[in-house]
Amino acid sequence: MSIASVQNLHKTYQLPGGSINVRALRGVDIDFVEGETVAIVGQSGSGKSTLMNLIGCLDRPTSGTYMLGDVDVAQLDDDELSDIRGRRIGFVFQNFNLIAQLSILENLEVPLFYQGCPPKIRRDKAAELAELVGLSDRAHHRPNELSGGQQQRAAIARALINDPLIILADEPTGNLDSATTAEILAIFDELRQRRKTVILVTHEPDVAARCNRTITLRDGVIIEDARNEAAASAPSASN
Repeated sequence: MSIASVQNLHKTYQLPGGSINVRALRGVDIDFVEGETVAIVGQSGSGKSTLMNLIGCLDRPTSGTYMLGDVDVAQLDDDELSDIRGRRIGFVFQNFNLIAQLSILENLEVPLFYQGCPPKIRRDKAAELAELVGLSDRAHHRPNELSGGQQQRAAIARALINDPLIILADEPTGNLDSATTAEILAIFDELRQRRKTVILVTHEPDVAARCNRTITLRDGVIIEDARNEAAASAPSASN
């Protein structure tokens, strides 16, 4: 089942001074399916960050269509974009973006707090997700008391707190060593088993190979959309 779809997506930026336009995306077509992990790769300037910003509702396309579930995102105003970001999209960042003054459990609760969710419900949901990513015993610690891998696991749990349609991960293993990277990828494998759709930007071939698909961008167009057969046999986090 298609979870999100972009059709003939274009994004043009005008440089300061107004005399030069940069065509960051030039007619991109992608369908994202429920329960798959998709790696977006490409050299600097290929358009992958622009594409992620559009999929994450952080920017609007110049032209084209972006359907997220049954919503045409390109037609939304700023308030509607903010609402859909909070309810339908989970974000995982390279630098974790956890709030230093809060415990891990409190960090997980933040998105639900801003949606007015009752304290007990958000605390129970946060505890459930802390257990999912293996942080039950660290839930009351602050981020600076955790390793980089543990902080990234917390960031993944926070991205899941609203049960989003898609999870966007921007270089989620970029600051991690190889052993910790393997742990994070095992969690993504587990999310795939749970029918979550994960879209990630990466420059690491091993990370891309672990995904169901690898989409390669160059100069704002897709030059390859390849299915990775090896991903089907990747172990889940529970194995």
